[in-house]
Amino acid sequence: MRLVRNTLPPLILLVVVVVELLIAQLRSPGAELWAHLLFYGLVGPAVTFFSVEWIAEGTRARERAERELRALYGELSASHGRLRAVQELMRDLAEAPDQGAVLEVAARGAVRVTGATHATLTVPGGLSGTARGDTLLASPSADLHPLKVPIPGGGALALHFEAPPGPDTETLAQALAAEVANGVEAARQRTLDLMTLHSVDQSIRAERNMRRLLSRITRNMAARLNVTARAAYLTDQDGVLRLEYAEDERGEAVGGSPAPAFALRVAEAGKPLIAQEAEAVDVFPGARSALGLPMLNEDGLLGVLVLGDSREGAFTETRVPLLALMAGQATLAVRNARAYLYSEELAISDERARIAREIHDGVAQSLAFAALKLDVVSRQLRSDPDRAEAEVRAAGSLLREQIREVRRSIFALRPIDLERYGLLETVRRYVLDFGEQNNLRTTLDFGGLEDSGELHLAPGDEAMVFRLVQESLNNVAKHARAREVSVSLLGGPRVRLRVQDDGVGFDPDSITGRVSSAGGLGLIQMRERIEARGGRYQVHSAPGGGTLVEAEVPQT
Repeated sequence: MRLVRNTLPPLILLVVVVVELLIAQLRSPGAELWAHLLFYGLVGPAVTFFSVEWIAEGTRARERAERELRALYGELSASHGRLRAVQELMRDLAEAPDQGAVLEVAARGAVRVTGATHATLTVPGGLSGTARGDTLLASPSADLHPLKVPIPGGGALALHFEAPPGPDTETLAQALAAEVANGVEAARQRTLDLMTLHSVDQSIRAERNMRRLLSRITRNMAARLNVTARAAYLTDQDGVLRLEYAEDERGEAVGGSPAPAFALRVAEAGKPLIAQEAEAVDVFPGARSALGLPMLNEDGLLGVLVLGDSREGAFTETRVPLLALMAGQATLAVRNARAYLYSEELAISDERARIAREIHDGVAQSLAFAALKLDVVSRQLRSDPDRAEAEVRAAGSLLREQIREVRRSIFALRPIDLERYGLLETVRRYVLDFGEQNNLRTTLDFGGLEDSGELHLAPGDEAMVFRLVQESLNNVAKHARAREVSVSLLGGPRVRLRVQDDGVGFDPDSITGRVSSAGGLGLIQMRERIEARGGRYQVHSAPGGGTLVEAEVPQT
């Protein structure tokens, strides 16, 4: 148009000048008149018409382009809105904590993205999610237009529209179904990860045997990745990394052998490493891939866990953070197990020392005294038979007393299965056996606890209450010279224990701690243990007045 505007006026002027010069050469006036009429009456209007039409066509083309641009802008705006809604849906799917939440989020997102009035999502396992858009209908009606697309992996996405959905809407629904499948799979993986971590945590809490502990932990880790081989190497007291547990398709391996080169490389790196095929074969014969995880604590390296498989590339970087977390839990488990074993060794050593001390101070001295009496008897048999007979009776009485003492020690050292029978039944069995072993009358009162179910103590508190019963009865057998003992265990907000005997009694102020064969716990130690758990412990006694032991422990 700029070109026309600049060239058309001069061109018209030039054409008019040329035409006028040509007409001026005509000799006939009539021909000159017709020439002017022909040029200005026909050619001029025709040129003007076609020029104006050409300009109008350009204007119409511009208007059509503007309409197309407005339509394209509207489509782009709508597409951008759908894309933003899809992005929000993907973010919400990633943040959903479980599969149920994934389905609810996906149903709401499908309504928001597609403009449907209703959306229903179903996946295998009976889970489903529904959502409703801006409509007064509580459920889809026959007037709505349904669209159902399958979800990869199982299930379907059902949408309902007020108008028939187009191909674009169907394509969008299929894309949403694919994102829902990804969200459901991600939620399933997160659930499996949590279940695996829970299983490892249960192994930490429930197992003290080192080989069984490592077997459980590595089995959970191997099952999570669907691999076949696993091994655990622990540092010994000399800092040498040795095999503690291993299992592959051939079965379990014997421990004690030095760690292979790959395990040493993981220990030196202090971070998870994926093995080369040659390194994997060195760890597990027949394996083509392996993953090593260090077990580190604040003191340094505790061990190395290795997982292997016959498939090439069975391990990827995506699962390493979860496995590293499991290796950290395994580190805690191994530390706990080693501490438990060490405490057991200390307890056994202390118990052996206590038994040796009691035998030396009690039974051994009494037996030596009996032997001396019998030596005296051998010399008095001829010179003083009556005195020799009295000495034999005294030695026999002493030996019978020491036999009872040995039996009391053996009875107190018997293992008690508190977890199997529970506190009440264990106390009942122990009190009855105690009376029979020591020739005492025993009475037992639970105050209706068996029928009411009002006993709610933590396992540690139950063990403490039973040890108190055991300690108190053992003191009765050793020191009270009683004929009868009663035990009562009553409920309420605080469990109350009473152990009372009719023996010789003692002065509590003169007793600083009494060690017995029930576990080496004196009166002061029992009081400290009970008071540390928020309970109360008292001993009432007087010379010649028997003894009453009272304790209270708060219920959980």
